[in-house]
Amino acid sequence: MPCLSESIRYDDPNLQQGLQTAYSATNLTELIVAAWALARVMAVQVVESVLREWAGRPTSWSPCPDCGKTLHSKGFAKREVKSLLGVIRWRRRVGRCPEGCEIGQVAPLDEALGLEPYQRSSGELQYLGCSLAVFVPYATAARLLRWYSASSVSARAVWCWTQAAGARAMSALQSQLEALASGQEPEEEALEQELKRAPLALSADGVMVPFRPHSEDNRGKTKWREIKVGVLARLARYTTRSGQVVTRLRHRRLVAVLGEIDVFKPRFWLEALRQGIRSTPEVVWLSDGGRGFWGLYEAHLRPHARGILDFYHAAQYLWKSAAAWLDGRTRQARKWFGWSRHRLRHGDPDDVLEDLLEALEVETLPESAREALVKLYHYLNGHRDHIDYATYEELGLPLGSGMVESACKWLIQQRFKGVGMRWSEEGFNHLLHLRLAWVNGTFEALFQLQPSPNR
Repeated sequence: MPCLSESIRYDDPNLQQGLQTAYSATNLTELIVAAWALARVMAVQVVESVLREWAGRPTSWSPCPDCGKTLHSKGFAKREVKSLLGVIRWRRRVGRCPEGCEIGQVAPLDEALGLEPYQRSSGELQYLGCSLAVFVPYATAARLLRWYSASSVSARAVWCWTQAAGARAMSALQSQLEALASGQEPEEEALEQELKRAPLALSADGVMVPFRPHSEDNRGKTKWREIKVGVLARLARYTTRSGQVVTRLRHRRLVAVLGEIDVFKPRFWLEALRQGIRSTPEVVWLSDGGRGFWGLYEAHLRPHARGILDFYHAAQYLWKSAAAWLDGRTRQARKWFGWSRHRLRHGDPDDVLEDLLEALEVETLPESAREALVKLYHYLNGHRDHIDYATYEELGLPLGSGMVESACKWLIQQRFKGVGMRWSEEGFNHLLHLRLAWVNGTFEALFQLQPSPNR
């Protein structure tokens, strides 16, 4: 520290005030804050020094895209960019066409740095801003960004960064879907051998989100639209300290889309292929009775996955039928429901189906009750291959689709259904794909950053 302080004190007087603030701190927090501010100033100087060195290197000029003549240097021009450290300023060489072609000035160093011609914020600042916007509203993200960086940005700037990054994510997904449609399947995601052998659980559900009535106008009645969400996860088993074996979700991947089931199907199948649906020994599909999602199962998943009807949804259907048949307020209705639910959960589902057929043979059965029992029978009989719950429990498989209901809550509801929120379709889609990129481990690639080894 003495060598460093002496160097700062005598070589750069501009840093003396920051150093004095650090020495004047009265507690650890003040000391760290002062040192952090001083470190940012020093880091800016390091970055600008490196940029000056790069700018002084010989420049290889490319030909003009219009006339083909080699571009000529026109000297140095200023450039500044906001960053996590603060504003970075430097001068770099620019060139123009000797024939006067209207191509504007060209800065090879900007291209080497990965900067767009009119970019005002660096990639790592945009990365942090978008990371915050994934979880909190744009105004909150902008305030947090101002707290933890030396640059002041607006909520509008964070919104623009999010839209641009979301558009890149959507473009990448579209390219993958087009490749799949042409017969080019994606590579399986690399997994540890232990996870690769673990069962793969698939599930899907829908959740409603408030949208603006018109994309260009926020006035009018809220329009609610369904977002289809799919989850793919490995079922890893763990033994607790008490010796109990429990199942936990590992390596969770999500799919979501604002659109009809036909738009959702190829996206889900693409991710299922990436997660190794064809090579995993045990694959299970869990869903409620929605026809659209079971259509997805029949179209793509049936040859590879065991289908399970959500037991709790089936039990809910049982209670509705009992209430219509025996009047839900009576003890007899609750008794029949408990008995049927227990047999469906632990016994043979055929016994429940036979009991329903016997009830339908009663001549004095009211028409409303008959209609409810017929719907229940067709519902359970249509899913006869998906309701052997006693067998599924012996195999250690889940019986409910709670994992996708949980995903709907933290992927959609926590960010898109805040008080007073209403979304445009474009704004929603961009942020949705950014949240998906975060969950699925592809977020850093959108900003040309290397993923952390801990993720």
